[in-house]
Amino acid sequence: MINYHNPILDADWPDPDVIRVGDTFYLVASSFNRAPGLPLLTSTDLVHWRPIGHALPAVPPYDHYRLPRHGSGVWAPALRHHAGRFWIFYPDPDHGIFMINAERAEGPWSAPHLVYPGRGLIDPCPLWDDDGRAYLVHGWAKSRAGINNRLSVCPLAPDGTTVLGPSRTVIDGDQLPGYRTLEGPKFYRRDGWYWIFAPAGGVADGWQSVFRSRSVWGPYQDRIVLARGSTDINGPHQGAWVDTPAGEDWFVHFSDRGPYGRVVHLQPLRWAADGWPELGRPTGSGPGEPVRQHPMPRPSAAGSDEPSRTDDFTGTTLGPQWHWQANPADDWAELRGDGLLLLPVLGDDPGNLRDLPRVLGQTLPGRPSSTTVELHLDPDQPGARAGLVVLGERYAWIGLEIGPDGPRLVCRQGGPSPIEEPLAAPEPLPGDRVSIRVDCAEDATCRFAWRPGAEPWRRSDITFTATAGRWIGAELGLFATAPFGSGRSGTAHFGQFTVTLSS
Repeated sequence: MINYHNPILDADWPDPDVIRVGDTFYLVASSFNRAPGLPLLTSTDLVHWRPIGHALPAVPPYDHYRLPRHGSGVWAPALRHHAGRFWIFYPDPDHGIFMINAERAEGPWSAPHLVYPGRGLIDPCPLWDDDGRAYLVHGWAKSRAGINNRLSVCPLAPDGTTVLGPSRTVIDGDQLPGYRTLEGPKFYRRDGWYWIFAPAGGVADGWQSVFRSRSVWGPYQDRIVLARGSTDINGPHQGAWVDTPAGEDWFVHFSDRGPYGRVVHLQPLRWAADGWPELGRPTGSGPGEPVRQHPMPRPSAAGSDEPSRTDDFTGTTLGPQWHWQANPADDWAELRGDGLLLLPVLGDDPGNLRDLPRVLGQTLPGRPSSTTVELHLDPDQPGARAGLVVLGERYAWIGLEIGPDGPRLVCRQGGPSPIEEPLAAPEPLPGDRVSIRVDCAEDATCRFAWRPGAEPWRRSDITFTATAGRWIGAELGLFATAPFGSGRSGTAHFGQFTVTLSS
């Protein structure tokens, strides 16, 4: 018997929803301000996952998201398969609830359609009932709507294009002892009951609840089914019930790991004699506890337990591991299939990399890692710079900058202030090429290194601790920019991007 180990995805895949179609599982995650958005993965065993792309090329409204709007954009989505099509309903807390659909999960996906306009509408999930009617459950964001801790349902057109009436609150967390921040609902139908799986208590310290009713409009009975208990798995928070072709039941959820983001866990699920689900490891009384390891779902499959991060840039399009910090333009990157990523050095440097849309990022691994890339910077514009960044609410980067006497190696950090601070004194270089590296430890401490040509690595004694972004984990990113008003002043050439995980 082979065990899997949690987390099954040890990186930032926030707010996962999972479905099965035939023998294949599909997972979607939220993406917030990043584009392309709504990353999709597929699996045959719920443990080994492979990215298949993104469902959202750009975030609407397009012009609004041409700038990084950290914490906004695409919040928790729901993925469903109905009438031979895949459907994703996702919220933008500042604009409303959107829907897209496709014949295949790989796409192409339809253009986003605004189903339910309004501020503060979050975490939607549709349910197509047996009688042909459809419904939409959702939560509320207090920062926009002034209310939260409640779940509401509204009638939905069967074609998913619009709501047919106002929302009605069906579960009020303020009326439940100890409840706070009830959100993230997922809607199901089983054995004559309407089921809503939803977390409460907050991302870091909350629990997973299940609600059931004979009527879609309630009243709903409630039960806490999964909590941290004696484990070190915080949350556990927000996810999806899914079954296997063999008839097993499972629950996929996330746990917040700070700078490593919302990592994905898999819990066994059993239906008890009283009709309620039991999740995780039974405790004898009360809710179950998350398991750290468990026998594999059947059938098991061989393969990597981490989606690929390394990119040799021999393709002509960016791989599915990459995204920008805002809606991209077509000329932000060039791939010619020759092993180089070309980023134009444009005169748009805001001084703070959190405000630069053209940071090309991917999630920071949840395990200790080493990331290397070779950089060649050809501009002669003073102040032009390019490099490798660990990007969160605070960030640090290493790379090249054109100084008064030519290229120099620089290492700086930034955060809420528009002014970056040096982590090390600038170091003149004999040429305009350098290999740069960042090593990240278990506690998210990062240490930078560099080497010109084939020289030995020069490892800095200065460390930087990665921090989470706004509702997301830290990211590894590549960038190139120049002072405002300088126009295009050349190109940054990045060689193979290699991410090595510690065993």
